[in-house]
Amino acid sequence: MVPYKDLFIALDKSDVRYLVAGGFAVNFHHINRATADLDVVVHLTEENIIAFDKVMTELGYRPRLPVTGKEFAKKENRDIWINEKNMVVFSYIHPKNFFELIDVFVEEPMPFESLYQNRLVVEAFGVTIPVVGIDDLITMKQNTGRDKDLFDANMLRKKKNEL
Repeated sequence: MVPYKDLFIALDKSDVRYLVAGGFAVNFHHINRATADLDVVVHLTEENIIAFDKVMTELGYRPRLPVTGKEFAKKENRDIWINEKNMVVFSYIHPKNFFELIDVFVEEPMPFESLYQNRLVVEAFGVTIPVVGIDDLITMKQNTGRDKDLFDANMLRKKKNEL
C-alpha cells in the first residue's frame, strides 16, 4: 500500500492546482524523512478549494473541524481562523484510517504562482505529482523555526549542493 496514492491519482485527474509540501516533499527531493501526514499548498481561490474539497469528499476524507470545505473556501473565514485561532492548516482525515491526515495551508506560504513555477515534477503511479521546489521548500522549512524543519532545511541545502 502506497500512502495517498489514490489521492495523487484523483488530483491528477482533476483541475485542482496544488503542490506537495512538508515531509513528503522532502522525500520527493530524495531525502529520507519519516512522516505520516501529507502537507499540501492548494491555490487558495474559492473555485480551486471547492474542487479540492470535492476530490477529498469523493475519496471519503472529511474536515477534521466541524466546518465544511465550502466554509474553508471563503477567504474571510480563513482570515478569521488565522487571526483569532492562529490556524496554520486546515486538516482532512479519513474516517476509516485516522493515520491518513492531509493538512492544507490556510494561507499560501509564498505566492502560489511563484511556487508553482519553481515546482519539482515527480512522475509516480502513472501520474504527475507537483512538489514544492527545493529552494522554496528550504525557505518554507526555515521560516517555521521548528527544530525538525530547520534540520530538513539543512539536509535540503546539502542535497542541493550535491546537484
